[in-house]
Amino acid sequence: MKDKKINIAIFASGSGTNAQTILEYFKDNSSVEIKCIYSNNSDAYVLQRAQNFNVATKSFTNEEFYKSDKVLTHLQDNEIDLIVLAGFMWFVPSKLVSNFTLLNIHPALLPKYGGKGMYGHFVHEAVIKNKEKKSGITIHYVNNEYDKGDIIFQASCNVSPSDTAEELAAKIHKLEHQYYPITILKVVEKLLSETEN
Repeated sequence: MKDKKINIAIFASGSGTNAQTILEYFKDNSSVEIKCIYSNNSDAYVLQRAQNFNVATKSFTNEEFYKSDKVLTHLQDNEIDLIVLAGFMWFVPSKLVSNFTLLNIHPALLPKYGGKGMYGHFVHEAVIKNKEKKSGITIHYVNNEYDKGDIIFQASCNVSPSDTAEELAAKIHKLEHQYYPITILKVVEKLLSETEN
């Protein structure tokens, strides 16, 4: 079992700074292979980042994701063990949730500021509007409801009264880049130990 690898697929919709951090973190890890980066946006810069690391890419349409089994089959053909959502904007269908372990990172301290429509700047604007003293990140498993999967890890930062949504976003991005890869590693180690038993 020593040679067992965990194959990871990253799903992203945009620029992919989190995906880049994950690619850098795991590039020399012999227990992990980032097999493919998937995007619902064929022009997303994350696909270029993947190519810079010689990682395969796949873009897909709404039809392919929800109505056909094209994405599911592609994941199965790649023998994916873990799907990591890194700024992926679509709701994940239950056929993926039931077949794979999925992780997501949310830019707030769930259960606050989660749910449909709560992503990116919408979250930060709501946090500031409500004069919260703290915000942060939540890394959680994905289930069949928006932002309701079991929480694995949270980290917080202070929100100052003068913060704009952009300034808060910068603080949150720092936390994401610091903690997402190491939390993924913990999940990988858990999956590896389960394959050994």
